[in-house]
Amino acid sequence: DERELRGLPSHGGDVAFLPLDDARLSRSLDEMIERRAAFLVEYQDAAYANRYRDLVARVRAAEADRIGGSTALTETVARYLFKLMAYKDEYEVARLYTSGDFQRRLQQQFEGDYQLRFHLAPPLFAKKDEQGRLLKKEYGPWMFKAFGLLAKLKFLRGGRFDVFGRTEERRMERRLIGDYEATVQVLLDGLDDDRLALAVEIASIPEHIRGYGHVKEAHFEQAKAREAVLLAQWRNPKALHIVQVA
Repeated sequence: DERELRGLPSHGGDVAFLPLDDARLSRSLDEMIERRAAFLVEYQDAAYANRYRDLVARVRAAEADRIGGSTALTETVARYLFKLMAYKDEYEVARLYTSGDFQRRLQQQFEGDYQLRFHLAPPLFAKKDEQGRLLKKEYGPWMFKAFGLLAKLKFLRGGRFDVFGRTEERRMERRLIGDYEATVQVLLDGLDDDRLALAVEIASIPEHIRGYGHVKEAHFEQAKAREAVLLAQWRNPKALHIVQVA
């Protein structure tokens, strides 16, 4: 039963698609996709969300056509394309702080008079240690108002006036999205039942790209090396010896 596999209760009828959060798992593949698409509308805009929907739909159609009954690759792409597209830049951090959910959680946990202080390391302004790693600095309650303004500027993301998007980390994050879309197309071009497991493994590579700053950069290098090995195997499935990457 799909609900049991997803750890969901077996009762309950149709459920409206809710915004993506950590309160529960999706009850179906359709809901899994639409919750993420709805999140991307808030993250950027409808066109950005449709970019996500379109690729996932292509994967779903190809998988249904070539491997009847399987949605493994579709679910994987739906999960990890979203992960890449919803990278947490300055605009997104500001949006998450000011969307209302953060304030509600504060009110549930604290009473009386309290002040907010934020420990941040903005790439454009933060100092670095001897290893070149960004150092966090404390910012006062005024930062919450700055977040409100910054959240409204998300339309600048990725454009010529996106001053935050010029760092190497932000360029890498945007590049990863395009690279992933191209890789998925390579998988679709050669997808069949015998290669499904390998396709899922390749499509899962973004799972290993975690963290921020130098941590994310290190994970990126390791993940791309692993991806290169797997893609070589994909392109030459009869190869007898595949070099493994630690």
